[in-house]
Amino acid sequence: MKLPKRVWLSFALALVSLAIWSVLIEPRWIAARALNHSIAGWQGPPGLKVAVASDWHISRQGLLRVMTLERARQVVDEINAARPDAILLPGDFIAGRDSGFPAADEEIAQVLGGLKAPLGVYAVLGNHDWRQGGPAFMAALRRQGITVLDNDATPLRGTALWVVGVGDHSTVHSLPVQAVAKLPAGAQALALMHDPASFRRLPPVRGLVVAGHTHGGQVQMPFWGALIVPGTIPRSWAYGWVERGSNRMYVTSGLGVSILPLRFNIRPEWVLFTIKDGNLSP
Repeated sequence: MKLPKRVWLSFALALVSLAIWSVLIEPRWIAARALNHSIAGWQGPPGLKVAVASDWHISRQGLLRVMTLERARQVVDEINAARPDAILLPGDFIAGRDSGFPAADEEIAQVLGGLKAPLGVYAVLGNHDWRQGGPAFMAALRRQGITVLDNDATPLRGTALWVVGVGDHSTVHSLPVQAVAKLPAGAQALALMHDPASFRRLPPVRGLVVAGHTHGGQVQMPFWGALIVPGTIPRSWAYGWVERGSNRMYVTSGLGVSILPLRFNIRPEWVLFTIKDGNLSP
């Protein structure tokens, strides 16, 4: 049966609209999410606010890679305006070899150095960062006042809490057992990793655990979920809260794009967590 011309025109219009939305609009429509997180016997400051911003993928190619230096500065200003107590950056700051930046570019580190939080800014490197001169880029971030952790832990300034940073899984830097071993007995922590695959081997951590890397699949299909899941994690780990044993982790959709400059049904985001004692009534 031959379809009427108006049906074909409607179908073509729908495809064009979908392409415009997925390539030009949604990848640039950044969500600032606010989430509450309760921890029984919380040892940190009441109502601690922790911002999480992952997978920036900064590039000089605004059309193909979306996140330019200028857009990154706007995100930095937006995060600072929320006045977080601490900021966690789970890696992939540079877009890749086609970003237009030399390895370990100081400009990217300088923009990220604009992030301000009274209890500090903490980061781990992602797979793209390691492939673009990881140690040099790590040093550049540290020169901007960002604490970069690689399978290590450090006290959270002025609190009883610690920050744990797990190395990237896909570039074979992940040693979660070693990282958590740095915690004092009974300590609670903010833990960050780039690739959620590291969560499989993460010892019990009482606190907030976050990861990035997946971009939520960049395309989320109704009734199916992430169209493509990078690495070795199950599809259900592509975005949102994940539980394994006594651990609970939030996987963020991140801020940028990778491979293809598109997103559908999974907006880029940064997240502001407010952490409270789960033993106390609201």
